[in-house]
Amino acid sequence: MTQPTDDKPGISAAIIVQGDRVLMVRRRVKEGELMWQFPAGAIESGETAEQAAVRETEEETGLTVEAVKLLGERVHPKTMRLMSYTACDALSGTAHVADDEELAEVAWVTHGEIPEYVPYGLFEPVQEYLDGTLPHDTAGE
Repeated sequence: MTQPTDDKPGISAAIIVQGDRVLMVRRRVKEGELMWQFPAGAIESGETAEQAAVRETEEETGLTVEAVKLLGERVHPKTMRLMSYTACDALSGTAHVADDEELAEVAWVTHGEIPEYVPYGLFEPVQEYLDGTLPHDTAGE
């Protein structure tokens, strides 16, 4: 069965942990409540979700990454778009705003700062991955 051509393509997000932080980006154009999110973009024809995550990360942030593991997929409750989330390792480069038409800024965020950037919470498989990968902040506890 073929998809109608007016369907929007799925979106692939890269979850990139380096040291004790995860990379987040702030879009120039806000998508509903979404202000900060992971590097992400449309999956192109013939591309896997993992390949799209790698490509979009490089296009948006200049960071070269490799896909490690698909963490999960869902229809995003805020955008109603099919989302794929891929854990990636940084290979080379320094994250910066490489696509200034799409991004306003990038930030490396600690585990404890995630709720400040994403107050409505993360997709559970992504949160579980970050819980197991990022050190938990102990300041103020």
